[in-house]
Amino acid sequence: MSKRVLTTESGAPVADNQNSATAGVGGPILLQDQHLLEKLARFNRERIPERVVHARGSGAYGYFEVTDDVTGFTHADFLSEIGKRTEVFLRFSTVADNLGGADAVRDPRGFALKFYTEEGNYDLVGNNTPVFFIKDPIKFPDFIHSQKRDPFTGKQEPDNVWDFWAHAPEATHQITWLMGDRGIPASYRHMNGYGSHTYQWTNAKGEAFFVKYHFKTNQGIRCLSAEQGAETAGKDPNSHQTDLLQAIERGVNPSWTLHVQIMPAAEAADYRFNPFDLTKVWPHKDYPLQRVGRLVLDRNPDNVFAEVEQAAFSPNNFVPGIGPSPDKMLQGRLFAYADAHRYRLGVNHTQLAVNAPKATKADNYGRDGLMASNAYGRDRKNYEPNSYDGPVETGQPLSAPLAVAGYTGTHEAATHTKDDDFFQAGELYRLMSEDEKSRLVANIAGGLSQVSRDDVIEKNLAHFHAADPDYGRRVEEAVRALRED
Repeated sequence: MSKRVLTTESGAPVADNQNSATAGVGGPILLQDQHLLEKLARFNRERIPERVVHARGSGAYGYFEVTDDVTGFTHADFLSEIGKRTEVFLRFSTVADNLGGADAVRDPRGFALKFYTEEGNYDLVGNNTPVFFIKDPIKFPDFIHSQKRDPFTGKQEPDNVWDFWAHAPEATHQITWLMGDRGIPASYRHMNGYGSHTYQWTNAKGEAFFVKYHFKTNQGIRCLSAEQGAETAGKDPNSHQTDLLQAIERGVNPSWTLHVQIMPAAEAADYRFNPFDLTKVWPHKDYPLQRVGRLVLDRNPDNVFAEVEQAAFSPNNFVPGIGPSPDKMLQGRLFAYADAHRYRLGVNHTQLAVNAPKATKADNYGRDGLMASNAYGRDRKNYEPNSYDGPVETGQPLSAPLAVAGYTGTHEAATHTKDDDFFQAGELYRLMSEDEKSRLVANIAGGLSQVSRDDVIEKNLAHFHAADPDYGRRVEEAVRALRED
């Protein structure tokens, strides 16, 4: 029996649904990749008005204060001197559940931070884990479809969840994070935040560095077991929202210390792991954490809908001294996030109070559209260049250029010496205590044992065996025991 052919919306056959088109192996994604753009744009429009992902969220205002000199690595103004403070807005969220979902569930947490800098808003959009399930954005709509409610049963299905993971061996590392002890944070205050992606910093000399962001909670890590999470979600579905709101109202202001890992750009090509692979970390012994500053939340929003639900974060909102890397997942998000907000909130969502610049003002030639509020008229031209004293370009790029080479096409990522889908997952497993391993195995087996197809179970078990023989053996035995009950 011949297989059905996957097609685009116009009916054309899809040649490659696993890899985005790039400018050479490891290069940035191409705008000409119609399948990727159509897929992401179509995916962004599947829900209204709720966010497709990160729908359930909480947020607060605060400030970021520089505590250490990083001017040798970036000329970003908000990081330019020790003691400098910048207003911020931070939105926490769960990823997979709907707007009415419970907070205390096993799910990654979004950690989206907006810096209202004097050079414009800088958005750093990450998670509470340093890695993610996939490494190419062309797979993101499929991944989320597998994690959301099934179109027939109307609920999350273990068959869908684990079938996707069976076909995505690169997810093994993130699965080990998610199913471990940090899979259910006790509150938003008691978890770390990560930029997750690799970004670029550029200093005043034009020297480029690749960086990873780590926000370490000053409250300490606290997490819930599967049983505690179920109990908490049943008693108070809004547990994390309640905790954050009440802590700030009491004046117990949560804080995080920002550290970064810094890699000179020239070292990226020969690093043992692909430094732009979102399923990988940079071990701290290779690139130690360097302290940058302190993040403090000290003010609750006055209106959750206006400020939390309508908050829009876009990874393409950079400021001078900070830019993107060839990280393919980041490249896809540069388009998808802004497009999602244009769909949900309208093309003028950047004029909403929570999204508008605070330390400067937006001045450009965008006009009209739904809910336009800018009062451009008699003395303002709406084209550039002009002879009427309108805003002009600076000619100064925000970050250093990325070198590209090779032929266009849907390339798999370049392989570095330690680049496989299982090595880091095994390293993470071997770092765990015996009790942590037991809970990890129980959490995985609890979901995998509910899968109806033996071949899907076997494919997933092979991933855990490849990560670590003991890991695979224990998961296999636990799944078998649950299925025999």
